[in-house]
Amino acid sequence: MNNNYSRSEDEPTIPSERSPYYSRWQDSRGQQRGPYQYPGSPAYGQEPARAMYPQPAYPGQQDDIPLYQPTQPAKGLVLGPVGKKARRPRRRRGCMIGCLSSLAIFLILGTFLFITAQRVLAFGSAISNQSPLSTQTGYMGGSQRVNFLIMGYGGSGHDGAYLTDSLVIISLLPQSHHTTLISVPRDLWVQNPPNSGNYSKINAVYTVASKNNADPIAGGNAVAQKISLVTGLQVNYWMTINFTGFRDFIDAIGGIDVDVPDAFTAKYPANDDPAVNPNWITVKFTRGLQHMDGQRAIIYARARYVLDNPAEGSDFARSQRQQLIMKAALTKMKQWQTWPHMYGALDKLEHTLYSNLSLADLAEFALKMDLNAAHRVGLSNANVLVDATSDDGQSILLPQNNNWALIPAYIQKQLYQ
Repeated sequence: MNNNYSRSEDEPTIPSERSPYYSRWQDSRGQQRGPYQYPGSPAYGQEPARAMYPQPAYPGQQDDIPLYQPTQPAKGLVLGPVGKKARRPRRRRGCMIGCLSSLAIFLILGTFLFITAQRVLAFGSAISNQSPLSTQTGYMGGSQRVNFLIMGYGGSGHDGAYLTDSLVIISLLPQSHHTTLISVPRDLWVQNPPNSGNYSKINAVYTVASKNNADPIAGGNAVAQKISLVTGLQVNYWMTINFTGFRDFIDAIGGIDVDVPDAFTAKYPANDDPAVNPNWITVKFTRGLQHMDGQRAIIYARARYVLDNPAEGSDFARSQRQQLIMKAALTKMKQWQTWPHMYGALDKLEHTLYSNLSLADLAEFALKMDLNAAHRVGLSNANVLVDATSDDGQSILLPQNNNWALIPAYIQKQLYQ
């Protein structure tokens, strides 16, 4: 049996005689079939309904159906089963819910970013006398060295609350990120105020100029000028750190991890104000990585009466420990796990920091400095200074042979170029 379909003898072969959109074929039994009709279908062998299979109009034949019928449904319509009306698609409820959810997330995120931005700008205004987004340094984009002085004092409730016992210059080359940390000992004997004929330890300059922190700008500028004169570096920018507030800040971010390089045991005041508690406690630090809360971190940074490791009792060693604390705090702030605590941390920092650099400049400086590879320089009696005693009996430090030019020359040789 021949299963192939053959063209009928009388079927027109000229295209104009028959529409290319519709044709009839004859099977092996001589029956006629229309398009998409095969043996076994309900309409097989029967004339297809005109509504289902529109016929073209031949010459002389009356037909109200146009020769060309579109093969695609109108846009927005869905064809149903044969013989049924077309319908428009229903709008999906899930699509609308998804759009509303995305809009809600966008609004929440936008509100959060707006509130955060407002909070950060308010923080920038509280810690500086400069507008938060302004710059005095070209956003650290130049090639010139930038010298930034950090002064740390105990704060209210301490004996000698505004004596800047910690003085560290961070000298930065912004393009290369080369960083030098220069520690200036608090016992260096200088004229205070300038040209007054009166002398004091350099840690008292801020107290005198700021009138016990009543005018922090005057105090910060006075110390920066004195440090410039002593070191030969142009120090235009500075920041003060209140140790009490820094302790609270460390607690707010969940403590810090400090890699202690040398073990030591020291005596430390039971209370910073001897009028509250004049007793002393014994503290011990072992070598290695350890977690510290705010109180222990500040004790580690400030301990000076060392019992078993004399090298750790020097001002230089204390300055190095303070640098380790600052480095650990910066590292902790960069960790994403700390970010949810940043609102509380900013509240603490508002009462801890003050600077003559804007928030934008401070942020750029923090991003560009490299504390891991920094060169460390300490002025001490191991290089250009000597121990001495003041006329009123204080233990002080002076340059060798009273030659103040030795200090700038030494620092220049040590700077990371």
